[in-house]
Amino acid sequence: MNLHEYQAKELFRAAGMAVNPGEVARDPGAARALAQSYGGSAVVKAQVHSGGRGKAGGVRLAHSPAEAERHAGAILGMTINGLVVHEVLVSPIESIESEAYVGVLVDREGQCPVFMVSAEGGVDIEEVAATNPAAIHRLRVDPRYGLLAHQAYGLATRLYSDSGLARQGARVISQLYDVLVDNGASMAEINPLISTTEGQVKAIDAKVSIDDNELFRRPTIAALRDPGSESPADLQAREAGLSFVKLDGNVGCCVNGAGLAMATMDLVKYYGGEPANFLDIGGSSNPDKVVAALEIITSDPGVKVILFNIFGGITRCDDVANGIVEAVRRIDMGVPLVIRLTGTNEELAREILAGAGLAAVASMDEVVEQAVRLAG
Repeated sequence: MNLHEYQAKELFRAAGMAVNPGEVARDPGAARALAQSYGGSAVVKAQVHSGGRGKAGGVRLAHSPAEAERHAGAILGMTINGLVVHEVLVSPIESIESEAYVGVLVDREGQCPVFMVSAEGGVDIEEVAATNPAAIHRLRVDPRYGLLAHQAYGLATRLYSDSGLARQGARVISQLYDVLVDNGASMAEINPLISTTEGQVKAIDAKVSIDDNELFRRPTIAALRDPGSESPADLQAREAGLSFVKLDGNVGCCVNGAGLAMATMDLVKYYGGEPANFLDIGGSSNPDKVVAALEIITSDPGVKVILFNIFGGITRCDDVANGIVEAVRRIDMGVPLVIRLTGTNEELAREILAGAGLAAVASMDEVVEQAVRLAG
């Protein structure tokens, strides 16, 4: 679950971090009043769960309350990466001396948090990684001991040559680690972490992603979810209990089991195709999940073919087949459907599909090759 910037900043403040002031406005008049309270000038920032807000025109400087009102009016209602802006964060303009990047995320392969810091902040960290990877410094944190004081200071010296700024930076880095651990986050990021002309280190941006598996025991954090900032497909997938991630390809994938889903997407790439999504229906034998999965996939206009890859273990192939038949009856697919079913009750599943004029193969390579060919 992603948090809005203003929500993430509240977690930063609770951890004791120096964060710039700011309040949310949901209409242009409120933005004008906030700018007036900050002395007349302010920065107006779109609040959506998306990167690239500045490039999309969702971050603007205002040098008067009237200009803040105009900027808010232009940003509210705009669409950034498919998400409509319903609120803006209005903050005072800071006197920036330098900008840095600090982020910490959970490395699942290494089973530990990993810090990444760079003195090149205020820009896409992916761009820095691609053009100047030596500018990014990493540190793995042993979760048994947490982030130690000398480790935080060592990271801070990668950002600041001045010892006073480095001490402040080390404190912020330690506090960011506390935010990650104390809130069940999978990622916490500051970009940029600034030093001001007055010599203060301060977070003027915030990005936090919460591990969904933590939400059941953190109701206060779970209550911060903003359904209005999620795509309809993400909302439908969560309500149906499906694991779904939208991708940029044209081969819609519906698979049972995360490992098989990853292997399926790898095979699609191997045969020259591009997966349109990760969609795991899990181990359920509920046909309604299959119907919901196909509704989500067919809502993507970029999908040219739908690939079903089901290995029947806990999931029964006949239940999946019933779900496919029901979905075909209820939904205008508009694209070809290729199916691989193997495992529990696969012969019964083939009979069910044949009764609806559908067929399934047993070979994973065969069904993926067929899907990539049909996707063009």
